[in-house]
Amino acid sequence: MKLQEAIEARRAFRSLAPVTITETMVSELAKAASLAPSCYNNQPWRFVFVYEPGKLDEVKKALAKGNEWALKASMIIAVFSKEKDDCVLKNRIYHHFDTGMATALLLLKATELGLVAHPIAGYDEEVVKKTCAIPDEFTVITLIIIGKKDSIIHDDLTEWQKESEKSRPPRKPLEEFAFHNVYK
Repeated sequence: MKLQEAIEARRAFRSLAPVTITETMVSELAKAASLAPSCYNNQPWRFVFVYEPGKLDEVKKALAKGNEWALKASMIIAVFSKEKDDCVLKNRIYHHFDTGMATALLLLKATELGLVAHPIAGYDEEVVKKTCAIPDEFTVITLIIIGKKDSIIHDDLTEWQKESEKSRPPRKPLEEFAFHNVYK
């Protein structure tokens, strides 16, 4: 799969089918993330790949209402970092940005592997930290829900979730966010 194909194929589907998670798959995802740029090459990102059934069930307890669809995940990746592991230049704090770039590469690699990798914000951070043994000084930035795209749209999705499964949600026109030479 070429890069442009992966970019265009990447979607945050919610109708998930199970997939077998292997150590090789986890290594490929981690390797892709490891190649992201970061301020002074600090690489502040951390990932816990949770796929063992008992531990995965514990992490699923952290999911917020509205993310019940994620209970079908075959793996959940906790993405986290901390400020002191990266650059702080004047008022610019880089650890979230750099971790986001690593996460984007992981999402594209997952797409190339034929997986759905859906980042979410709806979770209880304390439950995730406790379950994954993440120290308090870290911030859990997102959870990435991993599975295969199911060929059917699940009935347990809300109406708007079902609609977003059918076609890519609209993207902003380039004129709204991409400017030439000056911001207009």
